Amino acid sequence: MAAIKGEKTLAELAQLHDVHPTQITAWKSQLVESAASLFEAGTSGKHSEPDVDLKTLHAKIGELTLENDFLSAALGKAGHPSAKR
Repeated sequence: MAAIKGEKTLAELAQLHDVHPTQITAWKSQLVESAASLFEAGTSGKHSEPDVDLKTLHAKIGELTLENDFLSAALGKAGHPSAKR
């Protein structure tokens, strides 16, 4: 944002944030190019989020938790040191 505001030179910003001036220029260009798309969505204030099926995600989390618990118990019985968390 400081590069867009012009508060400091590119050299000063690069030294301050320990990045190359070319990187700051690239970031500034990306921001300027994509800024218009922020306002194209309308004024509803809603972000376009992908549709997520929470039931599926919770089922997968449960499945992975069971697998981890099973494998941890199996390694513990085998006396493997990596079974301890």
